[in-house]
Amino acid sequence: MHNVDVNAAIDQSRFGGFQWGVVAICGLLLVADGYDVFIAGSVLPTLIEEWGLTKPQAGALQAWALFGMLFGALIFGSLADRFGRRTGVLISFVLFTTATFFTGFANDPTQFKIARFLAGMGCGGLMPNAVALVSEYSPRRLRGTMVALMFSGYSVGGMVSAGLGVWMIPTMGWKPMFWIAALPLLFLPLIWWKLPESLGFLIKHGDQERARAILGKLTGGAALTPQQTLVYSDSKGAKASLPELFRHGRALHTLMLWTAFFCCLLLVFLLSSWLPKVMQEAGYAERAALLTLFSLNSGGMVGAIAGGWLGDRFGLPRVVVAFFVAATASIALIGFNLPVAALFTLVFIAGATVIGTQILLYASVAQLYDLSVRSTGLGWASGVGRIGAIVGPTLGGVLLARELPLQQNFLIFAIPALVATIATLVYALSMHGAARAQPAAVAAARS
Repeated sequence: MHNVDVNAAIDQSRFGGFQWGVVAICGLLLVADGYDVFIAGSVLPTLIEEWGLTKPQAGALQAWALFGMLFGALIFGSLADRFGRRTGVLISFVLFTTATFFTGFANDPTQFKIARFLAGMGCGGLMPNAVALVSEYSPRRLRGTMVALMFSGYSVGGMVSAGLGVWMIPTMGWKPMFWIAALPLLFLPLIWWKLPESLGFLIKHGDQERARAILGKLTGGAALTPQQTLVYSDSKGAKASLPELFRHGRALHTLMLWTAFFCCLLLVFLLSSWLPKVMQEAGYAERAALLTLFSLNSGGMVGAIAGGWLGDRFGLPRVVVAFFVAATASIALIGFNLPVAALFTLVFIAGATVIGTQILLYASVAQLYDLSVRSTGLGWASGVGRIGAIVGPTLGGVLLARELPLQQNFLIFAIPALVATIATLVYALSMHGAARAQPAAVAAARS
């Protein structure tokens, strides 16, 4: 009897139709997720006018979905390590689509808050589990690219939200924007049928039969003998717990990635919630202001795919640092009186290096932790990021209520990008130092 290392088999396999199916399904789920998230910025100006909200009240209203994302990321990330990634994805998907649909029936801010909190829980739970699944089924040489390709669905959802908002809100109002979110539920039977469970989870729980069937699809139907036992070398058997994220020399790496997550999601939700409103107050028409949200998400899609491709070739830490440097510069420059073409270009770059970098951070976390705590690590990193997401719209509302000059607002908005640059630079240097120290330690042990 001998063992078959599933992790090594995936790394050596050709990226085939089965794996493309996993990427495609998770990507489509993130289209729905991104649509839900970016509805906020599309409908916010209308809600302010219809319900007579102040800007701080509007920012707090948006924060309820983000509170839900915080709890969803923490709860569903940990539960998936115990009950399966597929289960976590399905529950999260049904929760956020259903809750978003019922948001369209809200008649006052209180009803809106409750529905958005529940929708946020589903969105927060979906992301870490989808990233974990795609990461596991992708060979290491393509992992960053495949995760980024999947994540581009998130930006596509944001583009759909902005595009529909330009046409639908002026003619039909804001409520149908939420009702449309129920349409992806039509694909639930297909997702249930086609989305596989995590191989590592099946092996960890002794389900060798299902694991063999999936591995056969990954390896082109290669037969396994009854004497062969599947194992997953990427797992050290550790319990899925918060303290485990700080062991094995990972404390500094964990803290720096959490800092970057906090700042990055603060910027994502600050810009997605307030950019159209800021542009309207700067003198742009409603349609043009909503198109800045489209430009932001277009950049996010390009940045995610390009960042994943670059990360697989030059290393994720270097690319993440470079993207945050570009984000700092582009956001700071948006507030200057620039021609329209230059403005939309800067918004595009900001989207590429903020929304796009979000998925590079998820990929970094997926690479940092072992299988047994990967969803927990992704869930906690995402949860810390959701705290930043809560701060973002709230901070935006407070700042805009003070009626500071546009240039000064965007210079303040650029500060989190600068902090994230410093955190990821520390992370990159630490990872580089650890990589150099490992061969020396191995050589010393052998001698």
